[in-house]
Amino acid sequence: MAVLPVTRPTLLDLSKRTDPDGSIAQIVEMLQQENLILQDMVFQEGNLPTGHRTTLRTGIPTPTWRKINGGVQPTKSTTAQITFGTGMLEAYAEVDKALADLNGNTASWRMSEEFGHIEGMNQTMARTILYGNEGTQPEAFTGLTPYYNARTTSASGANIISANDATTPTDNQSIWLVGWGENTIHGIIPKGSNAGLQITDKGQVTIENADGAGGRMEGYRTHYRWDAGLAVRDWRYAVRICNISKALLTVDAATGPNLPNLMFQALEQIQSLSGVRPVFYMSRGLITKLRQQSAAAVKTSTLVIENVGGVMVQSFNGVPIKRVDALAADEAYVPASS
Repeated sequence: MAVLPVTRPTLLDLSKRTDPDGSIAQIVEMLQQENLILQDMVFQEGNLPTGHRTTLRTGIPTPTWRKINGGVQPTKSTTAQITFGTGMLEAYAEVDKALADLNGNTASWRMSEEFGHIEGMNQTMARTILYGNEGTQPEAFTGLTPYYNARTTSASGANIISANDATTPTDNQSIWLVGWGENTIHGIIPKGSNAGLQITDKGQVTIENADGAGGRMEGYRTHYRWDAGLAVRDWRYAVRICNISKALLTVDAATGPNLPNLMFQALEQIQSLSGVRPVFYMSRGLITKLRQQSAAAVKTSTLVIENVGGVMVQSFNGVPIKRVDALAADEAYVPASS
């Protein structure tokens, strides 16, 4: 006997989302995350159908002190090209038309499904911006972490600050300082494509092989697509504070990582705060510890809360702090010899 695919909602799903009066319930989105990095990321169209190729200057000419009757050899600068890839993040939502039309709540039912799919797309995109790796998942794009995961064997290691070199715990987290800009670090979309999440209502369609045995049914279908990539054109404009162990954090920073001091180091390490949009990103737990440590250190802290466009935003030394739930709390320890 064919088994009904579990990729589509069932009568049980409908019953769990229906209020006693027959209307579609307002769902409490317990799985919703806050990933504000998606709001800050600057996007520009790539110059390739599948990504963006950028040119970097790798060497500058050295002038010569010339003496009378002495000659000067011509010199030139050197450049290199790097290609950044993009990926296609897609999903489909399908539901039996008869199920969706029950009680005349077609639009409400489909909307309740769309919220879940949109949240899923947002969470996956945020995780990929942080941890994507084309080496292990060729279909995706490479995010920030692979560029800042070697402290001594890569040039970008200069912008990796370790919060702990005494132990090697497994509950590590990171704080990121990113200076978004068109010539520094930015998102990319393939040449000729559209930016952002694209949602297409396919309307009523005939779903083939609906029961796994070749049967058909009428249903509603929605397509979700998000083409995106990340270009780290100038690694000097991001700083990763890694190896922040939750177990070692204290309220007064008497022992363990001192978050304000680490963030001051990051501000000094980034190439420049001018001409870019600098933002600190961290988890909710680290934001809490930062506020506690700042309050314990001084009465008038460098941590402030401001109203920006009607939204209360925390900032550290003038740089906004944004919460990103996609930041993992079990990152691998980054050793000094990496």
